[in-house]
Amino acid sequence: MATILLIEDHQIIRENTAQLLELAGYAVLMAENGEQGVQLALATRPDLVVCDIMMPVLDGYGVLQIFNQHPQLTGVPFIFLTAKTDQADRRRGMALGADDYLSKPFEKADLLSAVSGRLSRFQHLKPEPGLSGEQLQTFLDEAQQTGDLASLSLDRKPHLIRRKQDIYLEGDESSRLYFVQSGRVKTVKTTDSGKELIVGLYGPSEFFGYLPLLQHTPHCDSAIAVDESELLYIPKDDFMELLLRNSAVGQQFVALLAGKVSGQAELLLAMAYSSIRRRVADTLVQLHEQQTGTGAADAGIQLTRDDMAAMVGTAPESLSRTLNEFKQAGLVALTPNTIRVLEPEKLRRAHW
Repeated sequence: MATILLIEDHQIIRENTAQLLELAGYAVLMAENGEQGVQLALATRPDLVVCDIMMPVLDGYGVLQIFNQHPQLTGVPFIFLTAKTDQADRRRGMALGADDYLSKPFEKADLLSAVSGRLSRFQHLKPEPGLSGEQLQTFLDEAQQTGDLASLSLDRKPHLIRRKQDIYLEGDESSRLYFVQSGRVKTVKTTDSGKELIVGLYGPSEFFGYLPLLQHTPHCDSAIAVDESELLYIPKDDFMELLLRNSAVGQQFVALLAGKVSGQAELLLAMAYSSIRRRVADTLVQLHEQQTGTGAADAGIQLTRDDMAAMVGTAPESLSRTLNEFKQAGLVALTPNTIRVLEPEKLRRAHW
């Protein structure tokens, strides 16, 4: 039976919510403020926390910060309950590492769905039986010293990001490195007229958000989840320490930066001089090759026409016309939700 820690200062809401969770088969620990909630969690580590934000003594943001910093509590899924609906407050909670955010008053079904969804997603991430906390930490410490970039993410809690959810916005302070565990994330630039250009698309096992960390600048683009995604957050201080201490990691990030600069230069050149057909063909080949690397090429490219148009740098109507021309030529197969590349070599070598 999973144990849920419910932290809520309003007595009626606290008791009604606890009753609902108990009827659903969960064991519930109740606290009326953040400080009491942390003490209960230290005494009995919960499987999940449901926490109000605006509370006396210690608010929800403070509780989450303690959970993130305390070795005994880190990794516990965290759901915020709040009457506040401001997007800035929502982003602050997600930036701190909240896994979900429900606005009061909430539907009973929404709460139960959020709880069961977070518990099921985090269940497979628990250490295997027989591995003590000390042994796990020793393994992670050794892994971080290998120079393998993926090892940076091993001791970090995964964060579920909903489709179309903002991860950060242009101008936000850069405070962490991001690693995509599952799903896809796009980085975009928006013109003064509101037109969007996708400057990066990141899938599983890829890092993003490292350029502003190295430059000590705010984010120069915005990051948005294309699919429901799981991200791992590596704090800036941890990343910079490893980068400076380990030359192998530094060399790998130099290679990543070189590829990023080269790719953006090619993108600018293509947008300036290539035809729409050439740009669409190159984008299709690029996305097809990314999927081939993950073994998902047969599933087709699952990207909205608006997103693909933003990658190409054209209007959705122009993209649709070009895709239909490619379909008639037998180069691609189209469905309302996917694009399957049939002849990648012909797309790559064609002269338009």
